[in-house]
Amino acid sequence: MSSDPFPQQLPTLQRLGVDDPTDVSAADVAIAWFEVFSSAVASSDIAGILDLFLDDGFWKDILALTWDLRTIEGRDGIKNLLENRLVPTGLVNLRLNDEDLHAPEIQRLFPDLVLLRLCFEFGTKVGKGTAVCYLVPIPGSKWKAYSLFTCLESLNDFPEQVSSLPRSIVEHGTWEEERRQEKELANVSPTVIVVGAGHTGLEIAARLKYIGIPHLVVDRNARIGDSWRDRYKALYLHTTIWFNQTPYLPFPPTWPVYSPATQIAGWLESYASHLELNVWTSSTITKTEWDDETKTWTVKINRGGKEARVLKVKHLVFAAGFGGRPTMPDLPGKSEFIGEVVHSSQFMSAENYTGKKAVVVGACNSGHDIAQDFFNHGVDITMHQRSSTFIFSIGAATNFLSGYFKDGFPTALADIYHSSLPNAVVRRIHQRTVPLAAETTDKALLEGLATVGFKTNLGPYGAGLISLLFDRAGGYYMDTGASQHIIDGGIKIKSGSPIERFTETGLKFADGSELEADIVVFATGYGDPRDSMRATCGPEVADKVAPLWHLDEEGQSSGVWRYSGHDGLWFGIGEPCL
Repeated sequence: MSSDPFPQQLPTLQRLGVDDPTDVSAADVAIAWFEVFSSAVASSDIAGILDLFLDDGFWKDILALTWDLRTIEGRDGIKNLLENRLVPTGLVNLRLNDEDLHAPEIQRLFPDLVLLRLCFEFGTKVGKGTAVCYLVPIPGSKWKAYSLFTCLESLNDFPEQVSSLPRSIVEHGTWEEERRQEKELANVSPTVIVVGAGHTGLEIAARLKYIGIPHLVVDRNARIGDSWRDRYKALYLHTTIWFNQTPYLPFPPTWPVYSPATQIAGWLESYASHLELNVWTSSTITKTEWDDETKTWTVKINRGGKEARVLKVKHLVFAAGFGGRPTMPDLPGKSEFIGEVVHSSQFMSAENYTGKKAVVVGACNSGHDIAQDFFNHGVDITMHQRSSTFIFSIGAATNFLSGYFKDGFPTALADIYHSSLPNAVVRRIHQRTVPLAAETTDKALLEGLATVGFKTNLGPYGAGLISLLFDRAGGYYMDTGASQHIIDGGIKIKSGSPIERFTETGLKFADGSELEADIVVFATGYGDPRDSMRATCGPEVADKVAPLWHLDEEGQSSGVWRYSGHDGLWFGIGEPCL
C-alpha cells in the first residue's frame, strides 16, 4: 500500500508536553481564548490570531471565508488565508454560544487526547454562520486552537422562506391552479435544473425553493422514489434514520430506525408533494449546449416521450447518485450458461429461487443483503469473495459514523459537529477506534468469519470506514445479520481464486474448482459517477470535469458540492447510504 497521504499526527498530551488537565473550567478557558480571538479579528490583527493556533493547526471552511470547501493546514497556510480573506469577508458580530448542546465542553477522546470544544456565531458581509473550535492544552496552563471550523449557514439577501414567510394570506380556491403553473414553469424559467429526484436531488430542490431560486428537477423514472422501489426487495438503509434526515420535513417519530427501501421511496414521493417541489418524472435531458459568453445552458428535455421544453438555465446540478453505470466482469462462456445472470441493480427478489442454487459475486453491502435474501428463501447460496472486506457491527458503527446522529439531537447541529474536524484528523482518530472495535466490540464476529475463510481488513491505512467511503464508496459491510449466517455455514464462501469462465451449469475458477448455479448475481458495484453527466453533456464538457468524490490534497471531496472544473456544472452527492 502507498504511504498515507495524510500523515498528520494527533495533538496528544505527550506531543504537547503537558499532563492531563484536571479541575479546568471549560467555560473560563473558552471565554479567555474567545475574547482574545474576537479582539484580534476586529482589529484584523493576523499575527494575534496566529498566536492563538498551534503551529500545525487547521482552519476548515465551508463557504464562509473561501466560497469553497477548504481545509487549510499550518501557520503559513492560515496566515495566507487570513491575509487574503479576512478583510474581504468582513467577520463581525462574533458571539460565544453557551446555549444547551453548544456550551464549551471538555472532550476526552482517548486517555492521551483532550480537546476543549467551543462554538460561536458570526456574521459576514453576505450572511451568518456558525464556528466550532477545538482547543488543546499547552505548557504554562494555556490553551491554543488545534482546529477551527467556520461554516456559512444563511445568506442575507436570500433568507429562507419558513415560518410565516411563505404564505401569510388566505387563498380561496386558487392554490391548485397556481401550483400547476409553478410546476409546469408557466410563468418563469428555472435558474437551476437538478438531474435526479432521489434523496439528494430533492433536498437540493427544497433548499433552492425556500431561498427563492426557481428550480426544476428531472428524473427518468415514472415515479419519484422508483430508484428505491426498483431495487431488490430486501434493500433497506444500513444507517439510522437520523443520519438520513430530510430538511424542512423530518421523518415522523414513529419511523423505523432502519428504513426499508420501499418506505423511503414513498417518503420521497410525499416529500416532493408536501414541499411543492417542481419535479418532472419520465423525463430525460436529450441535449445541452453551454454558452461561455452568457454563462448559460440551453437544455432540451424529453418529457413522457415527446420534446417538452427547451430551457435556458444558469446551473446544471447532477444528483444522480454516487455510482455510474453498473459494472460487471466480461467473462468467457456466458452464452453457454443455461442459468440467469444479473447485476445487483437488476435483481429484485430471491422468492422465485427456493430450492435452487445461487452464487453472489461480491462481498460488500449489496452482496451480503442479496445473499441473506437467498438464505431467507431457502436457496443454496454461495458468496464469492474476490478481496477482503471491512466488516463492522451496528454497535461499532456508532463510533465510526458520529454519535451525534441520534434520537433527540438536532440534525442541523449534528451536521455541524460531524463536519467540524478535518478529514485528515478524523482519519487519525479512526486509526485508533477501528482497531479497538475489532479487538473488543467486534472481536467474536471477526474471529468467527475468519474460521470459515471469510477475509476481513481494517480499511485503508487501518482507518476503516472513512477511507473506504471517500476513496471507493465501497469495500465494507455493516453487519445486519448476514455475517452470522456465514459463520454458521448457511451462506457459503468461495474465495482465494478468481473466476475463470462460465460453464453450462455455473462458474469455473482458476484453481480448477466449479460452482453450480441457477442464477449468478454480480454485486460488483458501479462505474464513474460522471457517467450520466458525460451522456448528457457530451465529451467536450465532460473532459473538463476532474474525478469526483475522492479526497484531494486538503482532505476535501473533489468536485462534489464545489467547482467541478466547468462553469455552471455541479455535482451533489451525499455520503452513500451504507
